Amino acid sequence: MLIRVKYVDNRFDMVRPEILVRLLETGKVREFQRHDGWVMTAQGNLRNKINSGYLGPERRMRRVEERRI
Repeated sequence: MLIRVKYVDNRFDMVRPEILVRLLETGKVREFQRHDGWVMTAQGNLRNKINSGYLGPERRMRRVEERRI
């Protein structure tokens, strides 16, 4: 799946999610499009794995392991 992005120089592009992560980390993207609209990186609701607020166990991994059994 490709994500539409707007760079800081106002150019548009379509990138893979893993590329978007790198672009956000380096500050090269001004906005990107989610299913519910455009997100401005300077003031948007960006997801952050490091500071997600959830301190419990990773349940998704457990569910994958349970399916294998």
